[in-house]
Amino acid sequence: LLTFFYRHMPDLIRSGYLYLAQPPLYRVQKGKKVDYCYTERELRVLTGGVEETGAKIGIQRYKGLGEMNPAQLWETTMDPDRRVLKRVDIDDDVLADEYFDVLMGDRVEPRREFITSYAHEVKNLDI
Repeated sequence: LLTFFYRHMPDLIRSGYLYLAQPPLYRVQKGKKVDYCYTERELRVLTGGVEETGAKIGIQRYKGLGEMNPAQLWETTMDPDRRVLKRVDIDDDVLADEYFDVLMGDRVEPRREFITSYAHEVKNLDI
């Protein structure tokens, strides 16, 4: 969808009207209390010290929206009072166009070369 908006409605992005809803990476349950973590750091902070206290927790890792039930999706990603939105910005038009061509284009070899070249620089990989 991002490619569609970039290619066909770039003024929506340039005007600051395009946002991405960020779903959580984890659901953490301690007893009846449920929290959601959007980063690995939040998870470490929330679960820190649990081993020492002996508290039992359940951690569910979300790999995609399909792993959430409708109530969880509403609560974490769709509810306007709770959702986390990230505005899509274009800092460099030429560079953005190059990235979309390489990463979303029809040619596989440039995409493979890009991934191979920059894989060692990845800091936050969501597998």
